[in-house]
Amino acid sequence: MTVVILEKPLESVALLRINRPEAKNALNGEVRRLLSEHLTALGADPSIRVIVMTGNQEAFAAGADIKDMAEIGAIELMQRNNHLLWRAITNCPKPVIAAVNGYAWGGGCELVMHADIIVAGENASFSQPEIKVGVMPGAGGTQRLTRAIGKFKAMLMVMTGQAISGVEAGQMGLASMVVPDAEVLTQALDIAKTIARMPPIAIAQIKEVLLAGQDASLDTALMLERKAFQLLFASADQKEGMKAFLEKRKPVYLGK
Repeated sequence: MTVVILEKPLESVALLRINRPEAKNALNGEVRRLLSEHLTALGADPSIRVIVMTGNQEAFAAGADIKDMAEIGAIELMQRNNHLLWRAITNCPKPVIAAVNGYAWGGGCELVMHADIIVAGENASFSQPEIKVGVMPGAGGTQRLTRAIGKFKAMLMVMTGQAISGVEAGQMGLASMVVPDAEVLTQALDIAKTIARMPPIAIAQIKEVLLAGQDASLDTALMLERKAFQLLFASADQKEGMKAFLEKRKPVYLGK
């Protein structure tokens, strides 16, 4: 049984489904490796424009696999280079949407925060509970969480390990959209379908500039935005989009 299933439910849309139901989709080395490999390949595949990640109704991913970590030492942990596997998600040029039901705890919450858009079920559960097993978040849980919800709420979550619901995540800014649990994947795929119809080069530039600008000064970020905007006028998609607008028809974007 493969622990990460690749599906293509819609044209130009890939779905990655974490598949370890017996372990609440806990992230062991094999899951991380396969996610990295799939995201690297899909990021380079011109036929794919959007990637959706999900788990099942019980869990998106209930953290790292503690059995895989309990007895290892610091040097072995360092030599695993897990951060390089996470980097495949960060570096993916395509939009990544997380469709979250059930547990998104620990590494699962950190995996969700690597996405560009988060669709959460009302009863989803987000938590960074590493403190309860003697450690702390190690894959972005102190940094991405703070950037998403602010210092004071992040401190409370990572120091107590307490969970928040999907509804609370939406209120805090940790989810793009909160929907009834049964509608999570459908909504995520609807968003993916919408984005897949947009000009791919412009989508890639939006993602690159938005992420790069977060840690830059406003003047630098605005310069990056301005240069990307200007660059898009060299694309055939820009000509098609504006021509279609003037001709009152739907554009057909080819990513050129």
